[in-house]
Amino acid sequence: MSPGELFNQIRLKRSYLCIGLDTDITKLPSHLLKHEDPVAEFNRHIIEATQEYCVAYKPNLAFYESLGPAGLQSLQKTMAYIPENIFTIADAKRGDIGNTSAMYARAFFEFFDFDAVTVTPYMGEDSVKPFLEFSGKWVILLALTSNKGANDFQGLKVNVDGKEMPLYESVITKSIHWGDSSNMMFVIGATRADHFYHIRKLAPDHFMLVPGVGAQGGSLREVSEAGMNSRCGLLVNSSREILYASSGEDFAERAAAAARKLQQEMEIFLDKKQLLD
Repeated sequence: MSPGELFNQIRLKRSYLCIGLDTDITKLPSHLLKHEDPVAEFNRHIIEATQEYCVAYKPNLAFYESLGPAGLQSLQKTMAYIPENIFTIADAKRGDIGNTSAMYARAFFEFFDFDAVTVTPYMGEDSVKPFLEFSGKWVILLALTSNKGANDFQGLKVNVDGKEMPLYESVITKSIHWGDSSNMMFVIGATRADHFYHIRKLAPDHFMLVPGVGAQGGSLREVSEAGMNSRCGLLVNSSREILYASSGEDFAERAAAAARKLQQEMEIFLDKKQLLD
């Protein structure tokens, strides 16, 4: 999916919502546990109920890999349930030496047919480049995350060509030349809203995947006001607040209501930015 196609979906749905499919089998409504594949069944209902309100789904690989081969089968079924016009992200946080990264890229882009995969930058350019060799696919590079421990390393000051900057800034300014705004995004946590104005100057044309709104305390308003560009440039993720809005048989309806509420808030910010027809 190209940036233009993604932006068209944002305008069409009046939303930049990404729903994280962090499907925890221990949190599923009890009536689903009788199904042969309760994880896939849960995801099917969530997708059917929420697809009109979001532009992306982001399965978190840990929740599927933790179930072994059965979990990966659930993931494969889940991918088949997602409509073709919705952007798909493998939240896998991969990154290794070149030939290993190439195998990861094949798994996510060829076998599962994701549009994008999250990648760690720690091992440098040659660990990221194999993911960028797939036409029409995206790397979403971890830059400034929303977790408490992010400060352990991401905010450390480093000297780059005589200029002192935080490590996350060095990651952005160096990696931005590995790809371009048509195949690379950055993960920027919603709890870092005070950094968004600066980050947007570093990467004016790139999309940002933004976790941390809701349960982790991030503000949709602050992120939207500071982070939007002329093509929106944001995919704001919500997982738990949508997936587990109810633990009863009405879980899908309640998930839809939670997604719709976020979509309606996003429409206001898109309109303020004059990005809607």
